Amino acid sequence: MALFDNFSLIGLKKGGFLMDEERIVNPQIEDQVEEKLENSLRPRTLDEYIGQEKVKENMKIYIESAKKRGEPLDHVLLYGPPGLGKTTLSNIIANEMDSNIKITSGPAIEKPGDLASILTNLSEFDILFIDEIHRLSKSVEEILYPALEDYSLDIVIGKGPTAKSIRLDLPKFTLVGATTRAGALTTPLRDRFGIIHRLELYNTEELTTIIRRSSQILNVSIEEEAAREIARRSRGTPRIANRLLKRVRDYATVLGDGDITLKLAKHALNQLEIDELGLDEIDRKLLDTMIVQYGGRAVGIETLAVSVGEEIDTIEDVYEPYLIQIGFIARTLRGRKALPAAYRHLGYEIPEEIES
Repeated sequence: MALFDNFSLIGLKKGGFLMDEERIVNPQIEDQVEEKLENSLRPRTLDEYIGQEKVKENMKIYIESAKKRGEPLDHVLLYGPPGLGKTTLSNIIANEMDSNIKITSGPAIEKPGDLASILTNLSEFDILFIDEIHRLSKSVEEILYPALEDYSLDIVIGKGPTAKSIRLDLPKFTLVGATTRAGALTTPLRDRFGIIHRLELYNTEELTTIIRRSSQILNVSIEEEAAREIARRSRGTPRIANRLLKRVRDYATVLGDGDITLKLAKHALNQLEIDELGLDEIDRKLLDTMIVQYGGRAVGIETLAVSVGEEIDTIEDVYEPYLIQIGFIARTLRGRKALPAAYRHLGYEIPEEIES
């Protein structure tokens, strides 16, 4: 049961917070102009979607099955580092299901009444996309349970002895939840998703294909090796790859004839202080702190965050996934520790105790 004093239509606003707004390789940057351009680069069907092959193959089966049965798609949970295409995939699901999509975020749904307004304004087979779903409040989350299981909404109107309980039937809809922190979801909420997929970081070949496709949409000529160079420095993230492509395009427009060559791409990326592995100044600061300031010893995440002046969530969600994947840092029981590959990349001598 849930208590609502009234229903008020919610203006679907952007929730959450932006981290490191000036960081060119931060996949969480969202600016109105950038977002409009980003939307133009998004694929609209599963066939256009590059990478995440296992997820694509499974989703094709699930969607085709649901359409043949004439039923809504099971609720979907997508998780993984930011910038890998969770929002894009949710829009593709809506397109493939021939459904409308309503988009909001966990922090934007502040009260149970907000969620009730959204749910009661859905149509049959609509897709409801909730970004950063792990940030839903407990009271809001409890309203979601019967909506997901029974397509119903339990409401108590009034207070005290005059209170009345009513149940509203909801249209059959599909919830697509996205999160960068799957472990932060409560077990009851996670268990109500019938389809759960983790999106993985992309390899260089996949990102090169994405960059070539985006350059065609942007009407920019790019050499194959230049596309590969940008891909190598994109941290396995399509959103970063597209952003770097647009910044390199700026250099090509001003310093060249508009065509992106390998030489120009390298110059632009070096000017942006993004090295051959996609590390920027903040990544190097993190590694320097662990290697130099703390002598290679394990560093607690709280201490590390204070030392580099970043939020703990920012380090865990934005920086760590890529640094762990390329073998530069490790999580231990005592904290974060730099690995030999990080020493070699930054030109530091590897201590014997670490090398062994």
